Amino acid sequence: MTKKEKFFNFIKGHSSDYIPFQPILMHFAARFNGNTYGEFAADHRVLVQSNIKAMEYFDLDWVELISDPYRETSAFGAEIEYVPEGVPKCLAPIIKTVDDLRALKNPDLFKATRTLDRIRGAELYQKLLKGTVPVFGWIEGPLAEACDLAGVSDMLVMLMADPDFSNLLMDKCMITAKEFAKAQIEAGCDVIGIGDAICSQIDIETYNTFVKERHKELTSYIHSSGGKVKMHICGNITHILPSIKDIGIDILDIDWQVSFDDACQIMGPDVAICGNINPVTIQNSTEAEITGLTTSLVQNQKGKKFILSGGCEITVNTPHNNLKAMREALK
Repeated sequence: MTKKEKFFNFIKGHSSDYIPFQPILMHFAARFNGNTYGEFAADHRVLVQSNIKAMEYFDLDWVELISDPYRETSAFGAEIEYVPEGVPKCLAPIIKTVDDLRALKNPDLFKATRTLDRIRGAELYQKLLKGTVPVFGWIEGPLAEACDLAGVSDMLVMLMADPDFSNLLMDKCMITAKEFAKAQIEAGCDVIGIGDAICSQIDIETYNTFVKERHKELTSYIHSSGGKVKMHICGNITHILPSIKDIGIDILDIDWQVSFDDACQIMGPDVAICGNINPVTIQNSTEAEITGLTTSLVQNQKGKKFILSGGCEITVNTPHNNLKAMREALK
């Protein structure tokens, strides 16, 4: 049975004894392949090669296209600077006034360099892996992308001070998010990850007012386009879990601040919970400590739809043997 077949049996609930292993790898994967983070984020060929090499070495269960938050932001017209050993930078927000917002046009994703690069990455995965491994694409969620375009602080103020501005900007972000998700699915992605980390920083009333229905609409659209959905909101999202329950996702990433038991109880048996060992703990612990942590987590989640991972991205300096210890503990 291929990794893709195992994964979809798992998602359907037909494989109770199978626990996927899939830490989020970006800078780590780049360095593992002998590249800088800048090269990884700028060239889909480097990203794909890095992820396949890590998948084979650490026996991971799928490959991903995640690299940084500024693919769509660049397509909208923002200037992005690549950093050799760091996340790419958006040099300045491009939405500063309501006139900027009204003039903002949704981009052609096949003409914008960075969005096209991710689409090409999905195509390359399919060419190299021949459909045997699940491929996870990635888009920015509506609030995250709005913050990328307008600046985090200014956008959070606008949520309170100018709902019309906030809604108009997020509506434009939704158009591009849907188009980008569909393009990646058509290029070969089986699952689309939605990154909306800023949602951990707002209260549940604000989430329900501005974001919940957009997440639900985006999830429904991805499903109708043939993809599954993974929601990634790093940080403590305990307070918004009851609302996330209703949006229809297939996989939920939880960070180390969130109780696995609470997440499983609230989300129910149909949503796979992915996480949640602290990445700093994974970096700084001994192999024996990692084995103990992993074994305890696996035993506590026995019988649940569980994916073993870190709470967020694995740090670049994590010892290789610590990731191998996580995988071996599953066996």
